[in-house]
Amino acid sequence: MLSILIPVRNESDALEDIIEHFSKNLINLNHEVLIINDFSEDDTLIKIENLILGKSNFRVLNNTKKGLGGAINLGIRESKGKNIAIMMADGSDDINDLINYNKLINSDNYDAILGSRFLKESKVIDYPFQKLILNRLFNYFVGLVFWNKYNDYTNAFKIYKKSALIEISPLISESFNIFLEIPLKIISRKYNYKIIPISWIGRKKGASKFKIKELGSKYLFTLIYCFIEKNLLNIKK
Repeated sequence: MLSILIPVRNESDALEDIIEHFSKNLINLNHEVLIINDFSEDDTLIKIENLILGKSNFRVLNNTKKGLGGAINLGIRESKGKNIAIMMADGSDDINDLINYNKLINSDNYDAILGSRFLKESKVIDYPFQKLILNRLFNYFVGLVFWNKYNDYTNAFKIYKKSALIEISPLISESFNIFLEIPLKIISRKYNYKIIPISWIGRKKGASKFKIKELGSKYLFTLIYCFIEKNLLNIKK
């Protein structure tokens, strides 16, 4: 089974499209969708509960530790699938890439499939220019520090074996930086992974929760933490 984790906070406007999209396009896939309510202050929770009535593939979880880190950790613990995909509620990720992810991770016993929006075959639409520049600079810097050619560490949309996610725990990041922590640990610990091109389109409904100025120090902390961990692991070997 594939477990799809979707953290949400104040995403009332986007929920109907998300649930309808999954319901229509994953009919032939053994899956569950875990929508993790991260302390929403609007009618997100009530709306989710109403929208998923009678839909056995959907579950709603209430986060107990505020922040994306808490939401993802909760989703991992509560998931029933062998594979876990993380997607955001903004509708930016391509569901065809999700289907391909799941096929690939089972095809050759991979521990992770790491998608990149910035390969030759990738398609990116409506990415805010300032955010794009900062993204490319930071991801390039991470690649240099970890001496790795992967170039889209910070994007949430990836798929992992649940067993691998449990093995790299604890996941300590509290916010969007958890999406940096996970692939860095997968790469540093030499799990079996594959990099593929994926598509991305800018959000059409709701507002982004990503605040560059607020997250800079958190990303830096995660980068240093993972770098130290990597070197400690090398020393032990």
